[in-house]
Order: sequence, then structure tokens, then C-alpha cells
Amino acid sequence: MSEKFNSNKQRNDKFSSDKPRSSRSDSDKPRGKKPGAEKSRIETARGGKSTAEKSGAANARTDKSRSDKPRNGKPQGDKPRTNKPRSESLIVKKVSDEEVDDAPKYEKPKNSVDDGEGLQSEKLQKVLARAGHGSRREVEAMIQAGRVSVDGKISTLGDRVEMTAGTKIRLDGHVLSIIEAQDTVCRVLAYYKPEGELCTRSDPEGRPTVFDRLPKMRGSRWVAVGRLDVNTSGLLLFTTDGELANRLMHPSREVEREYAVRVFGQIDDEKIKQLSRGVQLEDGPAAFRTIKYQGGEGLNQWYNVTLTEGRNREVRRLWEAVGVQVSRLIRVRYGDLNLPKGLPRGGYKELDLPDINYLRQLVEMNEETVSKMPVERDRRRVKANQIRRAVKRHTQVAPSRRSNGPAKR
Repeated sequence: MSEKFNSNKQRNDKFSSDKPRSSRSDSDKPRGKKPGAEKSRIETARGGKSTAEKSGAANARTDKSRSDKPRNGKPQGDKPRTNKPRSESLIVKKVSDEEVDDAPKYEKPKNSVDDGEGLQSEKLQKVLARAGHGSRREVEAMIQAGRVSVDGKISTLGDRVEMTAGTKIRLDGHVLSIIEAQDTVCRVLAYYKPEGELCTRSDPEGRPTVFDRLPKMRGSRWVAVGRLDVNTSGLLLFTTDGELANRLMHPSREVEREYAVRVFGQIDDEKIKQLSRGVQLEDGPAAFRTIKYQGGEGLNQWYNVTLTEGRNREVRRLWEAVGVQVSRLIRVRYGDLNLPKGLPRGGYKELDLPDINYLRQLVEMNEETVSKMPVERDRRRVKANQIRRAVKRHTQVAPSRRSNGPAKR
């Protein structure tokens, strides 16, 4: 029995020695152990430290270093901690010159606000004045009186409006016609104002006004560039662009006006020097820029004087301040535009495109490229006799209309 057992043992040892080690089954391999676990176990048996102990020591050193240093990386000391301004901790990114040049440059208008959708708002009085519903000062008085509303809300002075297709502006309950500035064509009339006409749209007493003779328009209206006294005649400009009229009237533009004055009284060099240096008036000092003698007989003398502002009755008050009375006053020039020759009193002439662009350049506005002046009328010159007959016919018809009142339809 023992011999049989020994023979079986030898046979098994022979087979096990001949079989390669790599032929062990997967079941004989240790489970859940990593390749480095055997090495760590051997090192532990030799007296070394295991991987877990090494990682624990490393974590301990890290915790110690964190406890020794503050968050900003500097060791704690007896010196008190100071808070630095936040701007020092900001990271500044350096931008190259090419990126700066490629960036789009956009300048927003000074008097407009962008709402993010491309629409721009403007002051309400500027929109109404540009549309021809009065001067800037007149529109401001309407807003202060509560007569203007935007989309059903009463407006106040300083309100801004964004003009869209659905925006409705009302004056005294009536919807106003607002035309965008880029869609309108600027027109200018040179009118020879006669004496006795008022520079107003309507007069409660029924007296004639400068607007009675002007041509009628749809969707726009004429705006007077300044005013002339009821007893003053001469050149008076009208335009359909309210912004142009407002800029031409503003004293900061210093647009020169020339007047032909007939004075009655004794005039010497001392009075001429006094008028050139300046005279104190009720509303401040004033003076003529130039004074030129034009001739005359006896005590009636003609002078041409120039001013760069348009205060109320300023020419008459300057002469009265030196003891001289004005018997006749005619405005003969506005800027470089002279009173048209051959134009009778009460007649008007529409200016061509070069003259309109001169006025726009004078007040730093963009030039016009389109004119509504008919080509055939521009080519042939209207005779003064035709204008005189038209003025005479209007003078004969107008009084009868004012006396009889509006015709019944």
C-alpha cells in the first residue's frame, strides 16, 4: 500500500514539474490585488513602509504646510494683515494693436439714446420743430401747457420719443403728421415782406400775416426764419425744415443780417463810434458790426448796418439810444443771400439747390441732393410783371374774404 502511494506521488510530481507555470487556471490567481500589492507586501515584510503609510505621511506633511501658511501663500507673523485694493488682484489681458484696429468703432449721437434695437430717441420738441409744427420755443410752450400727448400720455418738457410707425403724437387732441427727417426734402422761400404784415400764423384782429401769400403744402408747413417788425419790410426766409430754421435763428451761429436804414436826426462821428462800440439796452449791451453811409438829403440819411443777432426791434432801439429816430427799415441781406432783384413787395421766390446747401453748410447740416423746384421753372426766369399782377390780384381778393368770412359749401 505504501509502495502504491509513493508511485502515485512521484507520478504527480513529474507531471507538475513538466507543466509550465503560466498554465495555471484563472481560479488559482489571487483576486482583488493589484500588481504592486505583492511588492508592497514584500517590502513590509522586510521592515519597509507600505504605500498606504507613505501616502498617509505625505498627507500629513501637506496638512502641516497648509496649517503653517495662510491662504495667500505668505507665512503668518506679528505684522497685522492689510487688505489690498481689489484692483491689484485683477488680471489684465494684453490686447494687440491688430485686435484694436479690427474692433468696430461706433459713436452714438449726443442727443439720442439707443434702445438696443437700432431705434434712437430724440427730444419731443426737436421732433415737432423739425416736422414744421412750430419753432423750438413755441413747441416747448405747448408741452409746458399740457397740450401735447404721446400715445395717449400727456408729455412734459424733456421727454424723449422714439418715432415708429405706431407712434401717435397729438396736439390739443388732434393727431399730428410727423415725417421723418430723411424722407423730407428741404425747401426755402425768399419772401419780400411788405410793411403792415405780421409775422404770425393767425391774428385775432384779422390783420394780414406773412403766411397768407405763401403756397399751400400737404404733410408739411412753412417755418419763418426769424421775424420782422410790423413796420419793417425786406427779406424774410421760410423753410420746411424746422431744425434748419432753429439753427439759423440761434445767436451762437452769428449769421449776419444787413439792413438799409433811413434815419431822421443829427448824426455826427461821436454817435457813429458809440453805435460801433456798444450801447446798453434793456436786455443787455448791443452794437452794430458795420455802419456804412449811403447818402440822403437834409436830416434824412440812409445807412447800411449789420448785426449778428435778431433781438426784438434791435436796430430801432440802437438808433433811439443815441437820440435818432428810424423812419424806414428794410432788411436787404441774410447771410450771403440778398433780397432778389425785381421781386415786388409781397412776392416770393423759391431758392435753388446751391442756395439751400449754402444755408445748411452755414449751420453745419448735411447737404441736400434733391430739390422739389421744377426744372422748367428753374430754366426760365419769372418776369416781375407776372409777380406784380399776382400780388395785386391777391390783395384785391384777400380783404373781401376776410370781411365776408369763410365761404359756405
